[in-house]
Amino acid sequence: MAFNPDPKPGRWILPLVVLAMIAFTYYFVRELPQASPDTTTPGATTTTTGEGTGTTSTTTAGPIDPAVQAYVDEVRSINTDLAAQAAELTAANSGFDADPREVQYSDAVTRFQAVQSATAALLGRLEGLTAPAGLESHHTTLVNALTAADTAATDALSGLQSDDPGTLRRNSVSAYADSASQFANELAALEETAGVPPAETDDTGDTGDTGEGEEPADESGDG
Repeated sequence: MAFNPDPKPGRWILPLVVLAMIAFTYYFVRELPQASPDTTTPGATTTTTGEGTGTTSTTTAGPIDPAVQAYVDEVRSINTDLAAQAAELTAANSGFDADPREVQYSDAVTRFQAVQSATAALLGRLEGLTAPAGLESHHTTLVNALTAADTAATDALSGLQSDDPGTLRRNSVSAYADSASQFANELAALEETAGVPPAETDDTGDTGDTGEGEEPADESGDG
């Protein structure tokens, strides 16, 4: 009869099974694909289109940072005021160019000066803002557009008060409207980057420049 050194050989089976399960679990977990880090910016908007259905869904990945919302709200306010100034400058210019003239020289000067002062104030408001992280390039573009509008307002007034035949004034009023439009477009791009739903805005319209010449009559200035 052979001698069995281990009177209970079955007692090693359970530990071996446990070790096998641990080893299997370890290698199985290692083979799983690693989760991608979450790079979604809070408040960013994602738009997806279903294949074959043509349906589009938009989701917002989290709440908007209060600082971002406050910044966007202030830029929106500036945009609204800038659009109003563009409309006022256009109206005053159109009235001055009308035949018969609807806005007399002295009234035109007053209105042009008001637009110039208001635009300079808007530029000061914008330059006093600090753009949140990620929106700096948009802020720079907005400042450039509003600076161009400020320059155009100054040139329009200078053209009105000079002996220029009206070319400088008309071109400057047109440039002001273009700058206001550029500002509005950049605001829309900023809203998209920030993940803030766009607000409704009114169109400023065109410059309303008409006529081929000025009427000097008994008024001073470029007319």
